Amino acid sequence: MTEPAARPSVGIIGLGIMGLAYARNLRSNGLDVVGHDPVPAALEALGDCGGRPLASARAVAEQADVILLALASVEALEAVSGELARAPISGAVIAEMGTLPLDAKQAARSALEAAGAVLLDCPVSGTGAQAARGDLVVFASGDTDAVARMRPVFTGLAREVRHVGPFGAGTKLKCVANLLVTIHNLAAAEALLLAERSGLDLQMVLDALCAGAATSRMLEMRGPLMIAGEYEPATMKMDVHMKDLALILDQARSLDCPVPLMAASLPYYAAALAQGRDKQDTAALFGVLRQLCGRSSRDAPDAA
Repeated sequence: MTEPAARPSVGIIGLGIMGLAYARNLRSNGLDVVGHDPVPAALEALGDCGGRPLASARAVAEQADVILLALASVEALEAVSGELARAPISGAVIAEMGTLPLDAKQAARSALEAAGAVLLDCPVSGTGAQAARGDLVVFASGDTDAVARMRPVFTGLAREVRHVGPFGAGTKLKCVANLLVTIHNLAAAEALLLAERSGLDLQMVLDALCAGAATSRMLEMRGPLMIAGEYEPATMKMDVHMKDLALILDQARSLDCPVPLMAASLPYYAAALAQGRDKQDTAALFGVLRQLCGRSSRDAPDAA
């Protein structure tokens, strides 16, 4: 691990939708970026934006000042944190930016701290499309000095950075945020279906709603996708969001906290998977509701 610089070299491990968006925005803001992903096409995409693809997580640790983890699963986090713990990471600051169970993040934290590094819990609020525009909010949690060291990096990929508390507060807040996203997304689909069934022009309806008190960020972002019936490429895949819903329910259950609207929304997300919409954007809930009322031709999965 090199010594920190005024404009740090950033390592990114995990170059999927979010990780590549981070890399592109950091490069646009003049930061040096190195990265690793097991998928060759992801490494090629990193090179295309001016980043330097590396062969392993260890190589990233050897060449970066700070590291961002943008990993899709607990298994990936376990593998990467184990590899990094065997690398020269004493004094390193590493930000785990995924939406993963808190106990998995805490296990990674223990492994990395034993090797002399500081792990932060820093999920983001925003979709893949928002990440591409740098329109994210980082929920940074953990050591105050380490968050301050990461701030120049976070400001290169997000519009806002919030230090929300001790390690784990970021993931807890992300569950709260995703609860609202889940409900608002279904509400937007339900409202547009009622408008369609009422014989109203959907573009007129969307414009009017977004101008008034009934608007929401989900309506503004996903309403156009719903109206167009365009759910691919996804900015948030339905099957990935289902993983996030499980985290929300686990958190609520552990706290004996009622979440009635969240619970009421689950059958419609499950119906999306039953209709073969796993890889479609969560805006496809509008297609789910249309199929439930017999208006399915435009919204079959192979037509999206």
